[in-house]
Amino acid sequence: MTVTTAPAAQRPRNLNDVKGWFPSLDQVLFDRFLTRQERLGQRGDLMEMGAYMGKSAIFTASYLRANEQFTVCDLFDAEAPDEKNAAEARKSYSTLTRTAFEQNYLAFWDELPVVIQGPTSVVPDHVGANTCRFIHVDASHLYEHVAGDIDTAHNTLVPDGLVVLDDFRSEHTPGVAAATWEAVFTRGLRPICLSTQKLYGTWGDPGPIQDEMLADEAWRKGMHTSVQEIAGRRVLRFSGKPANPTPPASRYVDEPRDPDPEPRSASTASASTPAPRRRPTAVRRIAADVLPPVVTRAIRRRRG
Repeated sequence: MTVTTAPAAQRPRNLNDVKGWFPSLDQVLFDRFLTRQERLGQRGDLMEMGAYMGKSAIFTASYLRANEQFTVCDLFDAEAPDEKNAAEARKSYSTLTRTAFEQNYLAFWDELPVVIQGPTSVVPDHVGANTCRFIHVDASHLYEHVAGDIDTAHNTLVPDGLVVLDDFRSEHTPGVAAATWEAVFTRGLRPICLSTQKLYGTWGDPGPIQDEMLADEAWRKGMHTSVQEIAGRRVLRFSGKPANPTPPASRYVDEPRDPDPEPRSASTASASTPAPRRRPTAVRRIAADVLPPVVTRAIRRRRG
């Protein structure tokens, strides 16, 4: 597929130039889990359901190994499957296009991932069961869709695979919270840890991973760690702003940025642009409408 090169002003020079919500805490956790999988020789594909402009996808692709596949599913600028989903897309993702995602991604990598443009409900038609070792779910925030995405993740992950659920505790996404905790209490999802935005879980045994994280004090530097218990099961909670792991490098890292336009001086601005007339305040308009003329004239004399 041919992708039009973005104008120089829009090319990301580094990962922070890519729009999206992917704080350093979650970058550190992604790195921890994906590096551990590589160290232990765990095999499987990677998948992201909901990509926005590609920030977390670009980061995740760093951990793709030979003969593995990275799949990204997003509506982008396609038609939503139902009106509720369409309304959500119009409100939160009106500027999202597939072209923008692909331009951002190709600034860091030579080849695009496998892109499924459509609702996440079609993922099972393209990705086989028991094929993925790591899935990041950050698509629709509607309860019915999130519950379906979690089921898809469960069926698609290998037995010891990991799922990351975004926005499970945000005040504006109660549907994500409902579907997430429903999966924990009724569908066998085992939380490993929580960040400020994401729940990291598995349908395998979270114990060994948790033990390693707690034992590694150097890795936890810059993070606050607490151990919680939910329904008799240990859950780790991390917060803070640790240093970012090494991000992938943009091919445009050394490209100069366009200079900012010259600011106009105050004298130039005032000479070229007439000062707007002051509109009467609401109190003055009301006074003119309802007070006796003698009182209104007195008020005007005092102000004038």
